[in-house]
Amino acid sequence: MGEMMKSIESRSEELEQRSHDLGCRMLQMCIKAGKGHVSSSLSCLEMFVALYHGRILRVDPANPKWEDRDRLILSKGQASPALYTTLADFGFFPMDWLETFTQENGKFAVHLQHDVPGVEITAGSLGQGYGTAAGIALAAKMNRKLFMVYAILGDGECYEGSIWETAMFASHNRLNNLVTIIDRNYLCVTDFTEDLVALEPLDEKWRAFGFNVIRINGHSIQEFLRALPPLRNRNSTKPTVIIADTVKGHGIPSMCFDPLWHGRAPQGSDADKFTNEIQKRGCYE
Repeated sequence: MGEMMKSIESRSEELEQRSHDLGCRMLQMCIKAGKGHVSSSLSCLEMFVALYHGRILRVDPANPKWEDRDRLILSKGQASPALYTTLADFGFFPMDWLETFTQENGKFAVHLQHDVPGVEITAGSLGQGYGTAAGIALAAKMNRKLFMVYAILGDGECYEGSIWETAMFASHNRLNNLVTIIDRNYLCVTDFTEDLVALEPLDEKWRAFGFNVIRINGHSIQEFLRALPPLRNRNSTKPTVIIADTVKGHGIPSMCFDPLWHGRAPQGSDADKFTNEIQKRGCYE
């Protein structure tokens, strides 16, 4: 057990550095485009790095449509810059594709597109992706497939009734091959969630819907690496939700806790300021 813990700690340090570097790259991609949900992407970047580079997801970049691959459903499709950057870094497509983000004749629009290698669905309208994830998980059980389905939700997305309909569906059908990860950054488009309409106690709500609930620091890759691998064993018949407490705009102090940066890419002096701030975290240029 001691050796395993040391291995997780050493891998975590490497992957945290990688997430920092990818955050720098992603920021520059959005600055060049003048578009992109930077703050929403920075709150969930570590979870993507943990899932892919932490080898949680069983996927093959050389064969994106491998039938037995795990499925990652990004329901909060506005965080596409974080996923695109991670997929490029993991080898699904060349890194220089990122230069075409939102550009004419480019590969990517602002919101998530299913025709990008490694992307499962087109998403942008909140509340839709989670139902797709549950449907895929149920189909896997019916077809006796062993792959896992991971769904990433925004916390503001949890205001949607379709999220709770899907939660009831997942619990009723014992979808223990479905892992829900909530990016709990406490901010919506215009305000803090607890000032707008309080979501807490969020863990108790999900538990009442029949889920196993795990709460972690969403910027700790070490905590992801401890929480996620055991779920593949399916020791419980219940679906699992991981509430990952995060900060919107993580790594850029001037962007954090400011609802007005939702959906905006910094330009001019803000771009220079934010670039300097994120690089102070130890990112490579």
